[in-house]
Amino acid sequence: MNTTDQSPVQIGALVPLTPPGWVEAGRHLLAGLKLGVDEVNDTGGVAGRPLALIVRDTAADPQKAAAAVDELALLGVTALAGEYHSVVARAAAARVDALGLPFLCSSAVLDALTDQPTQWVARLAPAQSRGWQVYADFLLAAGHSRIALALDQSVYWASGARILRDYLGRHGGTVIELDARALTPTAVCDALVDNRATALLLLVGYPEPAVSLVKTVRQRLAEVMIGAPAGQPEFAELATMAGGAAIPFLRYLPERLSPLGTRVETALRQRLSAAPSFVAFEGYDTITVLAQMLRAHGVDRDRIADSWPHVTVEGTRGQIRFSRTPGIGMWQWTWPPIQVADRDPAQPDRFRILHTG
Repeated sequence: MNTTDQSPVQIGALVPLTPPGWVEAGRHLLAGLKLGVDEVNDTGGVAGRPLALIVRDTAADPQKAAAAVDELALLGVTALAGEYHSVVARAAAARVDALGLPFLCSSAVLDALTDQPTQWVARLAPAQSRGWQVYADFLLAAGHSRIALALDQSVYWASGARILRDYLGRHGGTVIELDARALTPTAVCDALVDNRATALLLLVGYPEPAVSLVKTVRQRLAEVMIGAPAGQPEFAELATMAGGAAIPFLRYLPERLSPLGTRVETALRQRLSAAPSFVAFEGYDTITVLAQMLRAHGVDRDRIADSWPHVTVEGTRGQIRFSRTPGIGMWQWTWPPIQVADRDPAQPDRFRILHTG
């Protein structure tokens, strides 16, 4: 590295900041990324050079994300960070693999984020197969063996449905799939009764049809548990719009934060004026990992891509190391902590941990 160079080291960031992207998730992700950059710069940057975050809004649009990757590569970013939506991260991963640009994916969980093994992509979030199997274990332990899925159409939802169907089927459970586009919320309730389902999982978009489904099922079938493994209730919007307390969901946090995690939680809370979600911690950890890699290996893209297996970083949620995992074509942190949690109906701002995996 040229130690006389004082120009910023640019990191590209893909974040959903406008609809139909999940704007609140994007806001939390960006807050974590920015806090990480600010702390790196407050401690001297990377070999005396400041980090600069170049943000592009993906709006949950895979084509927009692919175009942003092309633009950021031409701008000379050293690496790419971020993204929340799996189908968007998948499009970005295909472009970085073609361009030779390192990409540390913060939040997207789809197992098949890449079509083929690649050296250019690493991921902090756990694979969907791991997290959703933990969720299935929670359902079985809670006594739910007949489970309905309100299912929307996307690669992500289809993958989640397959994981649940296969895993629950092997453990004596029955999964009923309901087409959320074809059925009204009232028709979904009728199907729940007909199939004697005790739990309905929302594998659908937000705010609709998720909000309407929650309201209708709560009104008509209060005894049916509503679940959302994708994590919608992590954000206050669902609790506010649909009475979304007591909806179990997946979140990627430990039962107790480390001193680093506690300090970062306080700083994130100040920036967000709200409790930070696990997505905000993922953003912060992304920058922590990239900063260490840049300090150790310089800003050359090839050297960064070669260094994934050599990373050992203390993140907010544990020690981060990357490895090759069967069925996953990128470098993967194995594994982040996983919880099933919900919002306490008596105190919607308080989360209850129901299961860990």
